[in-house]
Formats: sequence, C-alpha cells, structure tokens
Amino acid sequence: MTTTPPEHGEHVPNHDQSEPPNPPARPNIHISALIVWLTIFPLVAIVGVLSEPLLRGWHPVLRAFVITLVVVPIAAYWLMPLMFRWYAAFERSRATRRTGKRAP
Repeated sequence: MTTTPPEHGEHVPNHDQSEPPNPPARPNIHISALIVWLTIFPLVAIVGVLSEPLLRGWHPVLRAFVITLVVVPIAAYWLMPLMFRWYAAFERSRATRRTGKRAP
C-alpha cells in the first residue's frame, strides 16, 4: 500500500476559519520565579498559621508534608494559572500602552 491516510497527508489551510490569536510570550525565568514565589510564600504562610492548632507538636518534616499536601494542589491547579493569566493581561496592557494600539 502506497497511499497515505488523510490524517497524515499535507496540511491544507482552512481559510473559512480565522486563525487563533497568538498566545502571549512566556515570561522569562526571573519573572516566572517571582510569580511562583508570590504564589507559594503567602499560601504556605496562611496554611501554616491556620493548621498550627491541629499540627502543634508534630515532627517538623511531618508538618511540612501535610502543609505541602494542601498547598501544592491549590497552587498548581488554581493559583499559578491565575497568576500567569494576570501577568499575561498585564503584559498585554503594557504592550498596548507602549504601541498606542488597542489589543484584540
């Protein structure tokens, strides 16, 4: 068999649909680290203070384990994507002000 299945053939552009907008550029490593820290530090501090009555007297490693069990999913699935969306919106507005054009 020498035929190529349609899903593996050449890409034919579909001119009926508009192209999706370009995603914003990823922030550099330093901005990413700052966003991660701004998300993680307050969350760890809040969860640590709120869990103190429950975890008082526990071994510090076990306390850290429980706190990270709570903090990491909240940060990874909810707060980090939100923070990066806020940063992308901030960058778009900054770029708009710089060029004097409206963002799409």
